[in-house]
Amino acid sequence: MQTNGMMLKFALRNLFRQKGRTLMTLSAIVIGVMGLILSGGFVEDIFIQLREATIHSRLGHFQIYRQGYLANWSKEPGQYLMPMPERIQSSLAGIPGVLDSMQRVNFFGLVNNGRSDLPVLAEGVEPAKEAAQFGDFFFVVEGRMLRAEERHKLLLGEGVARALDLKPGALVNVLANMPDGGLNSLEFEVVGVFRTFSKDFDARAVRMSLGDAHELLAVEGAHAIVVSLKDTTATDAAAGQVRKTLADQGFEVKTWFELDDFYRNTVELYESQFGVLQGVILIVVLLSVANSVNMTAQERVGEFGTLMALGLRQRDVARLILLENTLLGLVGACTGVLLGMLLAWGISQVGIPMPPPPNSNVGYTALIRIVPEVLIVAFLIGLVATVISAFFAARGAARVPVVEALRQNI
Repeated sequence: MQTNGMMLKFALRNLFRQKGRTLMTLSAIVIGVMGLILSGGFVEDIFIQLREATIHSRLGHFQIYRQGYLANWSKEPGQYLMPMPERIQSSLAGIPGVLDSMQRVNFFGLVNNGRSDLPVLAEGVEPAKEAAQFGDFFFVVEGRMLRAEERHKLLLGEGVARALDLKPGALVNVLANMPDGGLNSLEFEVVGVFRTFSKDFDARAVRMSLGDAHELLAVEGAHAIVVSLKDTTATDAAAGQVRKTLADQGFEVKTWFELDDFYRNTVELYESQFGVLQGVILIVVLLSVANSVNMTAQERVGEFGTLMALGLRQRDVARLILLENTLLGLVGACTGVLLGMLLAWGISQVGIPMPPPPNSNVGYTALIRIVPEVLIVAFLIGLVATVISAFFAARGAARVPVVEALRQNI
């Protein structure tokens, strides 16, 4: 009976013999593992959807500027224009994974509706490219998008349109300081009102064509080149290769992650919350399993006394209890992973309607992502919690004197 094969056979028989206790322990393990998988998949979906919204509403996967632009452009925007951005764009063609690149001109200005002025952050963009690459999370809530062939047309952020009480078809004047110190003004027709994933951006942003921005500022070139990739996971590799390509040429490359403080702070918050949740579920599983294992062990003290009277040593009894519960932990963890994946898939087919997150006006439909790392962690937590609980129960049951244990059979 002390051989590994006999011990395993005896452990399996005991599990099937104690059906009530086995099901109780299994339920605690399965529910804990499923809870970890569902919560982890939900948090991962938040990260992915927020990431893609950040990238495809305005930032792109990474941006290229002249050195020092981010720190000083608001003071001297004219000093940080790239005179021939097409050369840089042509050098991006050989970078694996690059889908397209777009020029932008950024400046501060005033929008006047004939009654009042509002300070805005204006962007001169390439409308056709922007619509093709960033249309998924750049919503036009009134009117339409800019068109490449049009001049003196304007898109307003939702907050700007509300503050100035403007609708598509209205005429506005945009005033801006030129790099030489002069002031220039152009009249624009509002063709649309847009909404992105950032409420702050929508409250102060307007967009016009790149040609109109050049005319208003009396400049050529671009402040930034926004790069779109085929796959977000390739961002760091592609940005690193571009840094090497442009090394010692006076340019800097910033990824979307470096440019968006809100995303970084959100990820840190949710990761800390999920860490606490993992700890709570681990404790709940540990206590639930420990209670079930201890009750089972106490009920079987007489059985353990009989086994020791027949020649088993205390450590053999402890091994038997550990083996039984390790098998139980493996079955429960595997069942929890399979049921968790199935439930995650089912919920994702329906979706979870979510309200707009902080700093956003846009709601979304959440999914439960099946994340390999979360599956592994959930499986290990279910198994380890069971083994730890069984370890303490085994120590207690094995230390009961044989005579006292045999009295439990009377």
